Amino acid sequence: MTEPPAESSPARPDVTQPDVVLRLTDVVKTFPGVRALDGVQLEVRAGEVHCLLGQNGAGKSTLIKVLSGAHTPDSGEIRWLGEPVAFSGPQAAMKAGIATIYQELDLVDGLSVAENMYLGHEPNSGGFVGRRTMRRGAEAILKRLGHPEIPAGREVGKLPAAAKQIVSMGRALSREARLMIMDEPSAVLAHDEVENLFRIVRGLTAQGIAVIYISHRLDEIREIGDRVTVLKDGRTTAADLDAKSTPNRELVSRMTGRTIEYVFPQRPASREFSDQPLLRVEGLTLPGRFSDVSLSVHGGEIVGITGLVGSGRSEVLESIYGARRPVAGTVELAGRRLRPGSVGAAVRAGIGMAPEERKSQALLLGEPIYRNVTLAGFARYARAGFTDSGRERQAAEEITRGLDLRPADVRRPVRTLSGGNQQKVVVGRWLLGDTRLLLLDEPTRGVDVGARAELYQVIRRLADDGVGVLLVSSEVPEVLGLSDRVLVMREGRIVREAPAGELDEDTVLDLVMAGSLLDGASLTSTTPEGTAA
Repeated sequence: MTEPPAESSPARPDVTQPDVVLRLTDVVKTFPGVRALDGVQLEVRAGEVHCLLGQNGAGKSTLIKVLSGAHTPDSGEIRWLGEPVAFSGPQAAMKAGIATIYQELDLVDGLSVAENMYLGHEPNSGGFVGRRTMRRGAEAILKRLGHPEIPAGREVGKLPAAAKQIVSMGRALSREARLMIMDEPSAVLAHDEVENLFRIVRGLTAQGIAVIYISHRLDEIREIGDRVTVLKDGRTTAADLDAKSTPNRELVSRMTGRTIEYVFPQRPASREFSDQPLLRVEGLTLPGRFSDVSLSVHGGEIVGITGLVGSGRSEVLESIYGARRPVAGTVELAGRRLRPGSVGAAVRAGIGMAPEERKSQALLLGEPIYRNVTLAGFARYARAGFTDSGRERQAAEEITRGLDLRPADVRRPVRTLSGGNQQKVVVGRWLLGDTRLLLLDEPTRGVDVGARAELYQVIRRLADDGVGVLLVSSEVPEVLGLSDRVLVMREGRIVREAPAGELDEDTVLDLVMAGSLLDGASLTSTTPEGTAA
């Protein structure tokens, strides 16, 4: 299909447009066998939120690394504050006023808030770090961000995800950043925390700071963005689009060639499950995380769990998988009770898991793709103490071909893949073995529209083949559209269970936001008194 030319539609008319702080012209970056950026055009103005959209593999990650000084472009021009620049490294970009806040926050958990903010440029006098000066500076920055309640002396590792993100923004302000690049900043935030993020972003732009905002959530783009640039296959396919008025249909089409944001596979019209569930969980309890959780999953059934961040969703999955040891309750698979706190026992029984933090918990980033795919069944590719890499590659190629992995070379290090393609590798790992139950924690977090639709097809195909699926997702439309049955969690308890067709997004949001629930009530699929269905 011929690639459409980059289109431009004027954003809201303004005779006195702000100064352009960043302009990229025909920027190219190649790696062995891959042209990651192929003549990218980008223009960012002072005090605007410029949204960058594109599928995983479109070149967004490479572009971020070029702007942050981690990569040097092969050709093209970057102009910063009107002058051509070539950053020698990330420190040079930060000194120039460009700060990047990555999806996986690069903070040091063992250091305080103030120490993280000033890391690498600590105020000093006579060779000694001025801790009092640093603390006062951090407190002033936190006040500027509207969060003076965060203690500057608190250890960062003890902060929730939303507060850590504010610390990252504070670190950028400590260097007097003129441009902040935010990569999927809402991915780990609850609904109310996203609103707070938007308030902070608006405050930054009101001070003249430019923001490049990267997200796959089109509703966020419309709410927070001013203009949009779209990348596809390393090229700019649309620029200067108005974030408020450009239809989602056009944005999705520019990214993927499709026109639908959520493309769910058709749910079977009617399916009879056996009386005996594949997975049975009874009274599972982990103090401070969740209490008295009971649930079941049948073979061939997709059960979705939704709820706010911190409601205990992920911890339930981790306990079923044996990564956490509950203090009470039982987990049975096909009638066999599993030993609590044992991942090995769960895997041997046929349970696979794709965790939320794929980079730190699921992937060997320095190893090739094929080694990551075959990891769970490594023993079957070993002979006389040696691994048969040829068989490994062949098996991995069959799996990745069905998942449309891009690039397709399974010998590439998995760290070179985009987030969506890394997630395909994690899911593909369990397609090789005798997996009977697949646990998916935020399976499409940070995954673009096209890769998301492909993952939905893979999950439904697994269920059609008899695999039970238990998934956790913060995206309510995803849970409702993909699942056969839905569990709603709030404050560590399951407060509602119902077929997906009997729930809508408003009802679920009301349940998780605690608008009309009685604390501690254990609700079933019937509507409780005083709760709107």
